[in-house]
Amino acid sequence: MTRPLPYFQYTNRSRMDKAINSLLGLIEGVAIDGIVSDSERAYFDSWVGEHHEAQDLHPFSELIPILRTAISDGVIDPEERDDLRWLCERLRSSEYYDSTTGDMQRLQSLLGGIAADAEITKDELAQLRGWLDGHEHLRSLWPYDEVSSLISGVLQDGVIDPQEHELLRAFFSEFISTESHRIAAGVLSGSSTGLAGVCASCPEVRFAGMKFCFTGESTKFSREELAETVVRLGGTVVGSVSGKTDFLVVGSDGNPCWSFACYGRKIEKAMSLRRDGARLVIVHENDFHDAVMDQG
Repeated sequence: MTRPLPYFQYTNRSRMDKAINSLLGLIEGVAIDGIVSDSERAYFDSWVGEHHEAQDLHPFSELIPILRTAISDGVIDPEERDDLRWLCERLRSSEYYDSTTGDMQRLQSLLGGIAADAEITKDELAQLRGWLDGHEHLRSLWPYDEVSSLISGVLQDGVIDPQEHELLRAFFSEFISTESHRIAAGVLSGSSTGLAGVCASCPEVRFAGMKFCFTGESTKFSREELAETVVRLGGTVVGSVSGKTDFLVVGSDGNPCWSFACYGRKIEKAMSLRRDGARLVIVHENDFHDAVMDQG
C-alpha cells in the first residue's frame, strides 16, 4: 500500500481540486473521437503518476480505478465518458479555487488532451468551439481569447490545411504538462504560433477609464488620430505595455518581422502578462474601429 507523503495532508485540498479540474478537461479532450491512442494512454498514466502518493485516499481511490478501466481497451465510449465526467463533476469543489480558475484549469487540460495524439480534427475543433461558447465567463482570460480567435480563423473555410494544423498543434501542445509528451506530439519547445490567434475574437472594447496601447501600423489613421479617439471617448493612451494596460490594439498593417521572428516587443510583453493572469486584451485594429463606431 502506497503511503501519502507527510506534507500531503496540508496540501490535499488544493491539489485535489486542481487534479480533478485537469482530469475533467483531459477526458473531454481525449474522448471527442472516442479513441485512446498509446500517447493518450501515456498522458493519462502521467496524470495518475502525479498523484500516486494519494491513490489510496478518497477521491483518488475511487476515481483512478474507474479511469484505468475506461481506457484499458483503447476506447472511451459515450457511457464511460459520461460516467467519468459525472464523477469528476461530483468531486469538483470551489473550496480552494473559484469556478473561473477551475474552468481555466479544465480548458488548459482539454487543449492538452486534444493535442496528445498529435492529430487535430475539425470535429475536435467544432466541439471545442461549443465548449468555449458555453464558458464565455472566461473571455478576456488567457488562453480563452487566443484559442477562440485561432479556431474561428481555421474553421472559416471548413478545412484544416497543413500550415493551420501545425499552428494548432504548436499552440495546443503548450498545455501538455510534460516535455516528453510535447515532443511526442511533434512540437519542440520554443516553437512559434505566428500572429494568428493572438488577437481576441469579438472582444468587448470599452473606453471610459480604460488604458490603451498601440502597436503596428494602421491602414486608416495615424497613431495621433487613434490616441485622440481614445481620449475623446474617455480613455487614456500609454506608450508601453504593463499590467495596468487594459487593451493593446494591433494595427492591421502589422510588421513584416512578425511573420518571421517574433510578434513584436509589445505583443510579446502582452502575451507574457496574460499568461501571468493579467486581464489585458489584445485587440485587432478592425475590432477597435467597430467599437468606436458603436459609441456613435
